[in-house]
Amino acid sequence: MTTIEPTDPRMFHPHVERNREPILAVLKRLLPARALVLEMASGSGEHAAFFAKALPGASWLPSDIDPKALASIAAFRAEAAVPNLLAPVRLDATAEAWPVKRLNAIVCCNMIHIAPWAACQGLIGGAGRVLQPGGILFLYGPFKIDGHHTARTNQEFDAWLRGQNPEWGIRDIRDVRTLATEHGLTLAETVPMPANNLSVVFRRA
Repeated sequence: MTTIEPTDPRMFHPHVERNREPILAVLKRLLPARALVLEMASGSGEHAAFFAKALPGASWLPSDIDPKALASIAAFRAEAAVPNLLAPVRLDATAEAWPVKRLNAIVCCNMIHIAPWAACQGLIGGAGRVLQPGGILFLYGPFKIDGHHTARTNQEFDAWLRGQNPEWGIRDIRDVRTLATEHGLTLAETVPMPANNLSVVFRRA
């Protein structure tokens, strides 16, 4: 009898290998020696496995809303086999209650521009609820600054995103900062990253 191997649930995104080292460099500087970190919208789980291995002092909790993503995250977790990479949780950023109550940090890469503005509102509102004093919200991706794109490629990408879904699009740091301030978060720094991206760091008062 022929045995049919199950389909590999892992998803692979080329941009992860390109951006993970620069992101890690920023996280190493920001995170405390011991931290509980929620990764919002973990996607494939490649970042989760990489960061958990590289940051053994961080208990890394991946999450997503998509069942296929959760299956991929679980597969990468099994492959990584590190004790600080926790089982993924299903999490909708817009939910009024999250499955975690107190966090040192939230990491969210490449989500808020490929989701409705309500997802960013939910993310930042949730951060205001669950981050401990001094905790950080780390956002990575393309941003506009004072209404302007930082590169023509970002402008073209923004037009493409809005063509896919009019509720999507590259967000302006000014708007995100205003929203964060309403939830007790202060813009701590912005870090230029490769490929015209930024790391944007907010801190809980």
